[in-house]
Amino acid sequence: MAGECFEDDEVAALLNEHFISIKVDREERPDLDQLYMSACQALTGQGGWPLSVFLTPEKKPFFAGTYIPKHSRFGISGMMELLPRLAQLWRQKRKQALAAGEQLMQALAEQGREAGEAAQPGSAVLHEAYRRLHDSFDERYGGFGGAPKFPVPHRLTFLLRYWKRTGEVKALQMVTATLRSMARGGICDQIGYGFHRYSTDEAWLAPHFEKMLYDQALLAIAYLEANQTTGEQEFATAARAIFEYLLRDLRTPEGAFCTAEDADTAGEEGLFYLWTPAEIAAVLGKEQGAIVADYFGVTTDGNFESGRSILHRPHDDEQFAAEKGISPAALRKLIEAAGKKLLLARNSRERPFRDDKILTAWNGLAVAALARGGAVLGVPLYTEAAEAAVSFIRDKMIAADGRLQRRYRGGEAALPAYLDDYAFLIRGLLELYRTSFNSAHLEGALSLNESMLELFQSDSGALQFTGIDQDSGLPVLADAADGALPSGNAVAALNLLQLGRLTGREELSERGEAIIRAFSGELQRSPEAYAGMLAAHDFALGPVAELTIAGETDSAEAGAMADLVRRQFHPNLLLLLHPAGSGKKEGKAAAPPVEQAVPPREKVTASLCRERRCLPPVSTAAALAALLKEEKL
Repeated sequence: MAGECFEDDEVAALLNEHFISIKVDREERPDLDQLYMSACQALTGQGGWPLSVFLTPEKKPFFAGTYIPKHSRFGISGMMELLPRLAQLWRQKRKQALAAGEQLMQALAEQGREAGEAAQPGSAVLHEAYRRLHDSFDERYGGFGGAPKFPVPHRLTFLLRYWKRTGEVKALQMVTATLRSMARGGICDQIGYGFHRYSTDEAWLAPHFEKMLYDQALLAIAYLEANQTTGEQEFATAARAIFEYLLRDLRTPEGAFCTAEDADTAGEEGLFYLWTPAEIAAVLGKEQGAIVADYFGVTTDGNFESGRSILHRPHDDEQFAAEKGISPAALRKLIEAAGKKLLLARNSRERPFRDDKILTAWNGLAVAALARGGAVLGVPLYTEAAEAAVSFIRDKMIAADGRLQRRYRGGEAALPAYLDDYAFLIRGLLELYRTSFNSAHLEGALSLNESMLELFQSDSGALQFTGIDQDSGLPVLADAADGALPSGNAVAALNLLQLGRLTGREELSERGEAIIRAFSGELQRSPEAYAGMLAAHDFALGPVAELTIAGETDSAEAGAMADLVRRQFHPNLLLLLHPAGSGKKEGKAAAPPVEQAVPPREKVTASLCRERRCLPPVSTAAALAALLKEEKL
């Protein structure tokens, strides 16, 4: 649409004659995107991007649409016909346009002030969400629905929690099948790693080639949790590949992470990523090149535009190795070496543009993923990268008055942070605490959480998206539905529930439950659209357990105990630390008997409490493993 309309001289002349055109970066101003998308949905019954909204001088919309071609076609009004009609409407029927805009804004404002429903939803919403996801699951290729197909990792992590709660094997199978298909498909960059934005087809083959930071973070967490659940190395390998891409291509010299890489190179979609058999042979030689091209599904006809191919893995590795007369181990070695050579050759091409702005929310997700990766995979480099990103945000993205900022670019931090910035960064700090036991991260999470509750409070029990210190004169919405990311309310609710347990502050847990309760009606109407909130609700329903490691916590045995817990999938188990001689825990469990479980200085113990019932402490990792198995955690 940019090329067809906004860069067209005729369209530009009409726009400039009748309108003041404003282009909004919806990543910097998600509040405007959320508000005007809601307006578009109210006016047209649907939404999507690109979004065009026509406003009064008071910023109230009276017309909206998504894709608008230059000329009318297929029943869609074109810019050349639409713009003069809207200009005429404004000149001749301005009162009606103003009244329509005012009425719509009032309706949206009332929506944002709706009181939450009193009843806390029960477990039935979890079962209904599973049923609906099951019904839309693609048995052949994984994922949900047809093309275009988006990853939506928070649906997968919800299904893992549902499997953990119910033992429903199909829920786990849906997750593993989807993750395998994506990792082997063209949506995954097979030699440079990282995942593209979405697949234009149902088989995960032909992606929209844009790469987003938040997709990498959320998918890394999904792959790590699948590895924790199944022990399958394919999922751990996929997570490592994502982290390699993050640290190599999106990380800034100062330790933060850039927003995205574009899809186009020289105006052509995906050009940077595409190959022909001849290009592969030029890098690897004719014989090896033929094997590698076959392995990655590269043919003379191509599977994309202009006879070029998207790399993917259409074959079973063992079967492919047998057909080529080599061992699976030899095949893996060959492909790994070839991938490095192809990547080196690809790096000589013109790269897609990198959006180098730094967003607090998305960096918070990257911190959470890297911290989890450091713990699950035992790679200190990932934890160190997470620590560095937090240090960057703390040093560069907090204003003099203590207000967290949304965006950093070119040496400037700007725009007061939104709900998702606070919630996602708190999530990252909680993951870092679980990985490192550094109490500064828990304290930082509590401090940010206090500011979040003050800044984004609303009458409904939910948290509004924009801070009370950001008065734009526009309605402020509170939402919990999933998009490409889980909502700020969903992540905030889980943070509050966990912080309440970690600190023993029941008012925090109650605040988290209030957020869930505020969206109870929506959860029951369309639970599959609220996977992020359902993860918080799963935690709220419990049972929740706390494991306190106490004593000489820098000992090998304490480390083995912590690693045992971190490398298994225990979404409703909180891990706490009580160093010998400290007189207090880094976090304080809700169950009072833990206070009596502190061992002598020379001994390390792990004490498990579940719903205020504490078991006798154990002093070895082997005994802890047996206890977790016995308790079915």
